[in-house]
Amino acid sequence: MTQATLVVDIVELQRRTGTRRSVVADLVLADTAVGDRSIVGGSLAIGVVVEAATEGIVVSGTVRGVSRAPCRRCLDDVDEPFEIELREIFERHPSEGETWPIEDERIDLTPVVRELALLALPLAPLCRDDCAGPDTERFPTGPAEGADEAESPERQRDPRWAALDALTFDDVADGVGEERS
Repeated sequence: MTQATLVVDIVELQRRTGTRRSVVADLVLADTAVGDRSIVGGSLAIGVVVEAATEGIVVSGTVRGVSRAPCRRCLDDVDEPFEIELREIFERHPSEGETWPIEDERIDLTPVVRELALLALPLAPLCRDDCAGPDTERFPTGPAEGADEAESPERQRDPRWAALDALTFDDVADGVGEERS
C-alpha cells in the first residue's frame, strides 16, 4: 500500500511491554529535496518493527529509496539506491531532539523517515570512478576562438577593485621590524 503519511495505532501494543508489530509500507513524500539532491519520486520503502517498551515505543527497521544528485565532476544526474537503519524512541513526554511524541495513542513515522532519508542523501557522488568531468566540446572552459584579447577573463576587471591597482608593498617591506614614533 502506498501512502503519504505513516501513522501507527499503538493501543494494542501498550497493553503489555514487549509486544511487537511489523509495519511494511511504501511511503511517497512531498518535498524530498535538499538543493539539487533529492529522493527519486519521493518514494521510500519502509520495513520496521514497532515494540512496546516500559516508558514508550521503540521503532527499529530499515528505510530504502533511491537518491538523485549531480555528479561532482560532470554534473550528470546520478541515481543511487540507499538503505538506512532506523531506531527511534517515541514517548508521551518527548525529550527535545532525542525522542519523538506519542499523540492520541498513535505515532507518526513520517517526520522520522523524512529526516533520516534527507540526511542519507549523498553530498558529492560520482557517476563512475573514471569520470573525466564535463565534455569540453559541449562545455568549453577557455575563451571562445577569435575572442578579442580585451574580452579575455584576465583583461576584465571589476571597477570596484581599481583602488587596489595603486597599492604596492615596497613601503611595507622597508618598515618591517622598525618601531613607529
